Amino acid sequence: MQTKNIRHLSREEISAELTSLGEPAFRAKQIWQWLWEKNASGFEEMSNLPKGLRDKLAENFSIFKITIQSKQVSSDGTIKLGFTLYDGEIVEGVLIPADDRMTACISSQVGCSLSCSFCATASLPRKRNLYFDEIYDQVAIINKIALEHYSKKLSNIVFMGMGEPLLNYSNVIKGIERITADDGLGMAPKRITVSTAGIAKMIHKLADDDVKFNLALSLHAATDEKRDKIMAINETNNLAALKEALIYFHDKTGTRITLEYVMLSGYNDMKEDVVELVKFCRNVPSKVNLIEYNPIENGLFKKSSGNALHRFKDYLEDNHIIANIRRSRGEDIDAACGQLANKELAKAELADSLAQSK
Repeated sequence: MQTKNIRHLSREEISAELTSLGEPAFRAKQIWQWLWEKNASGFEEMSNLPKGLRDKLAENFSIFKITIQSKQVSSDGTIKLGFTLYDGEIVEGVLIPADDRMTACISSQVGCSLSCSFCATASLPRKRNLYFDEIYDQVAIINKIALEHYSKKLSNIVFMGMGEPLLNYSNVIKGIERITADDGLGMAPKRITVSTAGIAKMIHKLADDDVKFNLALSLHAATDEKRDKIMAINETNNLAALKEALIYFHDKTGTRITLEYVMLSGYNDMKEDVVELVKFCRNVPSKVNLIEYNPIENGLFKKSSGNALHRFKDYLEDNHIIANIRRSRGEDIDAACGQLANKELAKAELADSLAQSK
């Protein structure tokens, strides 16, 4: 018999379930603390509950914790983790250590439905959305890894792993609520960045919901002609629509947007490209992260030269736009930006596809 995921119940719903089981409702507070503050993976861990109650909980409910399937440590200290979900699906997350911060890069979907030509995750079909508790678990586990390896807690979270966060809106929002809650992980919303390929109506919804976390747009080209070719989402969410949505977001929340721009040699790293980027930035209160392109299997692009990166940065700064260069981290273990593709899963998908075609 399939049992309920107890973490999908509110505290009030747990209280009602306890009453129906003939147990005192006050136990709901203790159970809630074990689930979210102490990150219990099983009811047997809940040591301040009577054994009879623990047995009843085990009979009627489940805790679908994600588990570590694989772990790789880069030469630069970056750690990539493969997470197994309750149904056997796998997603990846990354711990990125730096002197002044510990950042978790987490996933929001199994695979991705978008087909950005510079991103390895695009090679995987979207299987399903992650539930909010699976999003929460990634952060809790990566925080534990940060403490074990570096004796430091996580300071930042970026939704820049597998999937498009705004196509899993409700779970991402609820996951962030649990991550930032005092009876959760207690992280500050301003330490969290949600990155989107650009879905204008959902950016509007973020603004209307008055979110407190940061927003990043994966821009990567500042003309529709070039963006259409590398990001199919631009055909239904063009730059004019995104510009209007971003201005709306800033006006409602007061939060400046980060524009992510991966530098592709000979495609979007020339003088005319940075001129168009400046025009876009002048309309949208923003700062720019220039990102080194990370090679992927069967990729169409090459990394821009260091000179091109710095020319871009200098031109932006000369035009009074804040710009930073984001160096690759974890490239040797395919953990860098755009490389999360779960190669073993991709091989399995290919084998399955070939078998079905015979």
